[in-house]
Amino acid sequence: MSVAATNIGHPRNRFFVPTVAKQCWGFMIGSAFFALGSAPGLSEALGSTGSNLLFFIGAWFFTTAGLIQLFLSGAMAVPVSYAPGRMVRAEWLAAATQSFGTLLFNVSTTSALYAKSVSAQERLVWNPDAGGSVGFLVSGVLAFVAYAHVSQLWEPSKRAWWSVAINFVGCVAFGISAVGSYILSSGNVVNGSLANYGTFIGAICFLLASLIVLPQWDRRAPSARVSAETG
Repeated sequence: MSVAATNIGHPRNRFFVPTVAKQCWGFMIGSAFFALGSAPGLSEALGSTGSNLLFFIGAWFFTTAGLIQLFLSGAMAVPVSYAPGRMVRAEWLAAATQSFGTLLFNVSTTSALYAKSVSAQERLVWNPDAGGSVGFLVSGVLAFVAYAHVSQLWEPSKRAWWSVAINFVGCVAFGISAVGSYILSSGNVVNGSLANYGTFIGAICFLLASLIVLPQWDRRAPSARVSAETG
């Protein structure tokens, strides 16, 4: 056995190996921070500084999970049988657009910590936030396309289908939040309640979308497996 092969099995190296479980936990933890920062009542108590700090932390978990998802999505393109050339896979494209959206959220949430002028808030906070929300919306639609390629478009009996559907609702909610947080020339937002509730609902949806597809749910206890096989 080579040295490289031996090192791969080391626990410290396995920590950096991307897995679906790590992807799910990354999105769940990031969503929890966004939910706390926008939760009705709590966001008022925290103030804009406290909420922005929670969003900043949550965005990094989003970005990490998004990169893991992109890595696990597989090859970018596959050969097409009906014509020469290659076609970009919907699964990869969905992961790529969502990952790009998380990077824009990093820019937005980081800038929100120090941007003071109206022009800076619009350019460095709202614009990236709106761009990230559009990226999430596109990825939400592409996730349905990718799911339809391997299964049926309407399949509510499957947890994976519910994950895609709930994720899409979260993407729409984040988009609505971006509309509500548009910065006016006065420095105020169009609708603060819409911005907060959109972020809160979207965060809860993203948390649930990852929670229901955690690989742990597929690991049945040995006693339950034996019972099912002999029953």
